[in-house]
Amino acid sequence: MKVIIDEFIDSLKVRQASQNTLASYERDVNKFYDYFEQKNKKVFELTTEDMQEYVNHLIAEGKSNSTISRSTASIKALYRYLIGKGITDTNIADEIEAPKVDRKEPMILTESEIELLLEQPDLSELKGQRDKAMLEVLYATGIRVTELVSLRIEDVNMTNGYIKVKKKNSERHIPLGAHCFRCLKEYINKVRPLLIRTEEEKTLFINTNGQKMTRQGYWKILKQYKEQAKIDKEITPHTIRHSFAVHMLQNGTELKRVQELLGHTDVASTMMYTQFANLEGQNNSDNNIENL
Repeated sequence: MKVIIDEFIDSLKVRQASQNTLASYERDVNKFYDYFEQKNKKVFELTTEDMQEYVNHLIAEGKSNSTISRSTASIKALYRYLIGKGITDTNIADEIEAPKVDRKEPMILTESEIELLLEQPDLSELKGQRDKAMLEVLYATGIRVTELVSLRIEDVNMTNGYIKVKKKNSERHIPLGAHCFRCLKEYINKVRPLLIRTEEEKTLFINTNGQKMTRQGYWKILKQYKEQAKIDKEITPHTIRHSFAVHMLQNGTELKRVQELLGHTDVASTMMYTQFANLEGQNNSDNNIENL
């Protein structure tokens, strides 16, 4: 049965699922498999009652509603694969109602908090200059952290000052703004050549080992600067993305344009930011945000 699960994960790779999605599905279905393996039960012989037992087990473990909901979705996908292969004829997760996930309001930084964060890297160090460039790009474009660390040298248009962000079959061009572009050029021309170990490395942002920066690595960097700046808010790379969207709307950018920059397929995803832009109102309208 373990072989079937491996084949299921491979099938997701063929469909070009993201690394995060693959990792989540693999973790969820293996945990599910291991639970029933210990009970000497085969996954393709399980019933809806077994599935409910597993959900109750996750609840007893103290798993969050979002984790349980995601696990249920992963298991549903596994059973759809098993049905397609003719291994079973019932999706035992279909009738299970996953706990409702409470939607959290996004954390939004003020423009002054963003400016404070951008001031934290030590520009006397190569690492600090790299971190400064990454922070500037993250805020100037609103891209996701996965998109940030996946950027390659050829994705930067050095003539017109924009980056190309590729996602499966789509590509969007996002302007950097004059200040951000200057920081990025400085990094590319003077810092990156000293960080890379080989000219074969084409990733834009490099860690101190000369390798591609990881999502986890960047989260740690951002946490360090958040604490250094003494900002009393939980900050993740997505916090910067949320803040970018709200600040753009506050400064008069049309909703459709913000949607395009964020890469949202549905404008409804972008519309949630309007309530925060309205709440914040004109409080920050006089601030300089040339980064955007």
